[in-house]
Amino acid sequence: MAAGKGYVDVSTVDDATSKLIGKRITSTGASFLEAPVSGSKKPAEDGLLIFLTAGDESLYKRVAPLLDVMGKSRFYLGDVGNGAAMKLVVNMVMGSMMVSFAEGLLLSEKVGLDPNTVVEVISQGAINAPMFSLKGPSMVKAAYPTAFPLKHQQKDLRLALALAESVSQPIPTAAAANELYKVAKSLGLADQDFSAVIEALKAEMQSSQH
Repeated sequence: MAAGKGYVDVSTVDDATSKLIGKRITSTGASFLEAPVSGSKKPAEDGLLIFLTAGDESLYKRVAPLLDVMGKSRFYLGDVGNGAAMKLVVNMVMGSMMVSFAEGLLLSEKVGLDPNTVVEVISQGAINAPMFSLKGPSMVKAAYPTAFPLKHQQKDLRLALALAESVSQPIPTAAAANELYKVAKSLGLADQDFSAVIEALKAEMQSSQH
């Protein structure tokens, strides 16, 4: 890198790592913009990513037209590290939501309800989320085509927990979810979609019955 050059980093790392990368880049005279994305394989293919940027504002303005080709929206969040933190907060919520959704599907089946109907009911209510409608039907069939690998979801939860600890913020729900993703990884599901965390819950149900 050199003066006049710009470096845009779209990886998901913790804020400390992003700041370190930024310092290395700017020490060469180049400008740095962190730009982690919210969205997985399908949104990327459809140009519907959400860019969470922070760092050099002039570089942000220069690359904005390129980001608009790949994404449906973009946010400029100020200093380097804020983009990484925002991505971890979003993925922390997503990972916890998926665990709760998986629990609901399994409970509904256990009490004699059709989990597909549960997916439909949720899709029409206040807690509707595209993730539930998209993942629910395949989860009921125990199929987990990979859009966002489970190992990446667990990594993001681990990083979110570290971020929370750095500011003394308890996040017990995310901590509990993280343990289930770790169980799912131990079951050989690391490369499956993160919705495969439901298999960790099934395993816990089976072990509790013995």
